[in-house]
Amino acid sequence: MPAPSFPSRAPGTWDVIVVGAGPAGATAARVAAENGCEALLLERAAIPRYKTCGGGLIGASLAALPPGLPLNVLDTARLFTFTLNGRRKRTRTSSDPTCALVFRSELDAALTEAAAAAGATVRDTTALTTLCQEGDTVTLRTNRGDTLRTRVLIGADGSASRVARYVGVRCAQVDLALEVEAPVDARTADRWRGRVLLEWGPLPGSFGWVFPKGDICTAGVVAARGNPTALRAYKDDFLKRHGLHTSPPLHDTGHLTRCRRPDSPLARGRVLVAGDAAALVDHWSREGISYALRSGALAGRAAARIVAASGEEAARAATGHYEQRISDVLGPEMRASATLMSVFARNPALVHAALTRLPTAWHRLDAYIAGRSSVAEIMTTPLARTAAALGTRLPARPA
Repeated sequence: MPAPSFPSRAPGTWDVIVVGAGPAGATAARVAAENGCEALLLERAAIPRYKTCGGGLIGASLAALPPGLPLNVLDTARLFTFTLNGRRKRTRTSSDPTCALVFRSELDAALTEAAAAAGATVRDTTALTTLCQEGDTVTLRTNRGDTLRTRVLIGADGSASRVARYVGVRCAQVDLALEVEAPVDARTADRWRGRVLLEWGPLPGSFGWVFPKGDICTAGVVAARGNPTALRAYKDDFLKRHGLHTSPPLHDTGHLTRCRRPDSPLARGRVLVAGDAAALVDHWSREGISYALRSGALAGRAAARIVAASGEEAARAATGHYEQRISDVLGPEMRASATLMSVFARNPALVHAALTRLPTAWHRLDAYIAGRSSVAEIMTTPLARTAAALGTRLPARPA
């Protein structure tokens, strides 16, 4: 296959610069490099770096990873235990155990190495400070005092993205997640092995989780931003009830998750956003890795099209194509997850009863976890449509 032909560029100008070496950014840099671009990947922290994240890879995430990626899977979820604020405990068995549990630091490092192997240049401990664009060039300044120029900039710098502010990303939902990585003894590790816990919590739209990873359990809680004191109290109670408070945690952190409004922009000129920076996160589960990997790949391909464009009109068309692909591929899932979140926030008991008492509901969720289905497909079933109608008509009920 012949190498793509790109218009000449000024000396010292990159084809593509990607900010942020998480799943979205590393994937975008790799795909851009694979499509013939001279790509630079910037990461503000030293790689590998810790990232607050449950580290659960559902089927859609696993399918979006580059072939042959060396992935250190610490456990695979076979059992899913659901509780309603610690009560009505019920465990379901996956028909096709797929959900792989990993450390985000290791996943991100492997994806960054894949980007470098594809030809991208990687610079860590380098943070974006300012950016501007003029004509067909985007100019960046970094914390190192560098001035960098590129034909396309991809912002994949997380939920607190500086690039997202430039683009004007707007959010429909902002949540706060609090998480620990708790060391556990051999007996506790054996009790959790192969089993994840999802507990629907006491705050509106909240839940807690435990993901086992050998001698460490990643555990946390999430709820709408606005009442951090109540959320911290829920986290402390959650960890105590599940015996994960006895040893000092390796990490005890928090971060915001943001879900975009359907009309939120994904680009401004030659600046694109992907992953958390674009607020591409599931409204209900707050799962973002699958969205990051898929949007990163779309952004990398779009960047290559923009670089190859002959004139600004063709570049704008390539940018519009990226926005349309995000809308077509990820938009239905986000709309469906927003509907599910509305039902869950008002009536968590309804969702819990469906998953624990109705085999059809569990089988649908199991298929989604395994990557055989999507949230959008789940919400088109008659059962889900009925639940959505009930959830919007009934008053909110306490958990």
